[in-house]
Amino acid sequence: MTVFQIEHSIEYIYSQPVIFAPHQLRLRPRSNVHQAVLSFDLAISPTPQQISESVDLDGNNSTLVWFDNNLTNKLQISTKTTISTNLTNPFSYLLEPWAAGLPIDYPLSLSRQLQPYSTGYLGHSIDPIAAELAAEIWQTVDGKTIPFLTELNQQIYHNCQYSIRDTGASLPPGIVWKHRSGSCRDFVVLFIEVCRAVGLAGRFVSGYEAGAETDERHLHAWAEIYLPGAGWRGYDPTHGLLVSGDHIAVASSPFPAQTTPVEGTLRTMGAITNEMNYRLLIQKT
Repeated sequence: MTVFQIEHSIEYIYSQPVIFAPHQLRLRPRSNVHQAVLSFDLAISPTPQQISESVDLDGNNSTLVWFDNNLTNKLQISTKTTISTNLTNPFSYLLEPWAAGLPIDYPLSLSRQLQPYSTGYLGHSIDPIAAELAAEIWQTVDGKTIPFLTELNQQIYHNCQYSIRDTGASLPPGIVWKHRSGSCRDFVVLFIEVCRAVGLAGRFVSGYEAGAETDERHLHAWAEIYLPGAGWRGYDPTHGLLVSGDHIAVASSPFPAQTTPVEGTLRTMGAITNEMNYRLLIQKT
């Protein structure tokens, strides 16, 4: 077991005073057999009028906050988390024999459950560039499930140039592979789309990665693929790694937008610009 201390602060500064509509926060890490939240503290300024905690449709911890109607030009959110992780061996599972080759012939009930995680980025169709990459890798590994995932992870890691992009939606998977560049969330969208092209269900995960040499980090993203007999298993194409004890999941969803740490709107009318600053520290204790 490894224990981490995480301090995460986000600050929004607006060009003129604003009024906040309700905001949804996804900042409390999830707890399951792989990780456990030992303590979590949330501070918000201005102080919310009301806070409601819930679990969303994807099983993520969600915090909904309401504000009064006072004008302000700044929103500050900070969290302090103590969490333990215990996934030391990402290969510790027994894959169902019928899932060893692609495409997997899922039982009907399981296929229905996985349907939301199997839909292409652009709707029901799979991006043709991602489908072409999937076919190439499938042929290289003779259609074997685990080698396919390993090869895809390495293809993105070795062939794509990583860049930091703090805001904005994920780029379409075909664009990422065409230009061989993107942020971590772009690589994840590409990874999932290629997996879906061969019938593997995938979801987008937002969280923290503690494996870097410095304590100062950026919010990270990776993919989880559903493997019969193993459940959800993480792949990090940004680093070419399987997810283990240095990855701390906060939120997951079939749709990247549903993992956004802070989501909300303003009630003030008119053109308003904002500046976002953040600080993330992760320390192993």
